[in-house]
Amino acid sequence: MEQRHLGRTGLRVSRIGLGTLTWGRDTDEHDAADLLKTFWEAGGTLVDTADVYGDGEAEYLLGRLIEGLVPRRDLVISTKAGSVPDPDVRVDGSRGHLLSALDDSLARLGTDYVDVWHIHSWDPCTPLEETLQALDVAVSSGRARYAGVSNFCGWQLAKAGTWQLAAPGTRTRLAATQLEYSLLQRGVEREVLPAALDLGIGLLPSSPLGRGVLTGKYRKSTPADSRGASEHLAPFVAPYLDDTASHIVEAVTTAADGLAVTPLQVALAWVRDRPGVTAPIVGARNSQQLTAALSVEALSLPDEICRALDDVSAPVHRYPDHDWSTL
Repeated sequence: MEQRHLGRTGLRVSRIGLGTLTWGRDTDEHDAADLLKTFWEAGGTLVDTADVYGDGEAEYLLGRLIEGLVPRRDLVISTKAGSVPDPDVRVDGSRGHLLSALDDSLARLGTDYVDVWHIHSWDPCTPLEETLQALDVAVSSGRARYAGVSNFCGWQLAKAGTWQLAAPGTRTRLAATQLEYSLLQRGVEREVLPAALDLGIGLLPSSPLGRGVLTGKYRKSTPADSRGASEHLAPFVAPYLDDTASHIVEAVTTAADGLAVTPLQVALAWVRDRPGVTAPIVGARNSQQLTAALSVEALSLPDEICRALDDVSAPVHRYPDHDWSTL
């Protein structure tokens, strides 16, 4: 699999990442082992997780598979901290919580360091400089090699990235940002992506297949074994089952038919090759689904197909999202 630099750093990662959102909850150890082995054998290196996935079980499961199945040195492990299972708080960006969470993640993963450590979400109740200091401590102590943020909007990413660059040598520049990005969700193009490109921060798109909707599986009905039929994941899929999404899915399907490939391959190739994107994070339920996603490696979409998909899924850009003279 082709490797790409993560943002403006020397770290190279596979241009498709493996997500572990469902590990330890819907994905058991046997299926997780199949997924990791399939990914590794295809040349994949970037594995993304978080301390809250499966209430910590995703990290624990990944840790059990490291060395026993795939050598630690062959993986680029990315994890996140800051989200908390408290409906009244939801996020804790305090330095104390973040560094304790990182130590807990390392213990579950059974490793001395993570390659990329993300702040999972913006905390409006904690000074940003305190949150970012945790990244600096993590990197300077060797517990993390690179730092990033997740779910920051445009001004938040720009502020965080600029703050880190303001004191070179003492603060760790942001290497990555992770947000949802697909043909069904192009909101990052308004302000997040321009900020990331300007600051040299690599984008790691989550849900690159529109929460599974862009595969075309929901065109006629909801499959019984799909996330859309799952009690706890159905609300996650539902926002992308409207008429607007249906119109885009039909365009993707038409493009796939014309290229003799699958809608999944078209949708994933589109987001993988967007400006500023380092590696979409793919969450698969089994090795068959993952193999189908990894088959996109050999596909590059023709320019005319990209333009057609751009047009049919174009987000609304109005003042002051971009240069006023282009609107």
